[in-house]
Amino acid sequence: MDNLEVREYLISLPLVEECQPFGEESVVYTIGGKMFAAYIFARGEYLPVKCDPDRAVLLRDEFEAITPAWHFSKKHWNDLRFEILPEEIVRREIRHSYFTVIRKNVSPKALREEILKEIAKAGLIDDAMSTE
Repeated sequence: MDNLEVREYLISLPLVEECQPFGEESVVYTIGGKMFAAYIFARGEYLPVKCDPDRAVLLRDEFEAITPAWHFSKKHWNDLRFEILPEEIVRREIRHSYFTVIRKNVSPKALREEILKEIAKAGLIDDAMSTE
């Protein structure tokens, strides 16, 4: 995937907002007012995404193109080298970040539930929840 394909996928997710709260050097993708991905122009080959800490470590061991995110919490954020990784992995990890932020960071609970209902209407499935 190239950076335009990544952006198109990010903004195709239900209720995602694209903004620049840190200035013109980056673009942040939010759901429910919480960041789940960012594109930093100076590091154009990477996409930082939020990740469950245990999963983050496993992914870093499995893929050389997934590393601790630069300038983010290394415990909770991974950098995806999206031009190297298979497209399905990039999309899966973007969705994982999206759902992780909704379930763990979006509050109040009423907002979280409203967002999840809208996502369900759109037919988007949380890969992690569907395998449990």
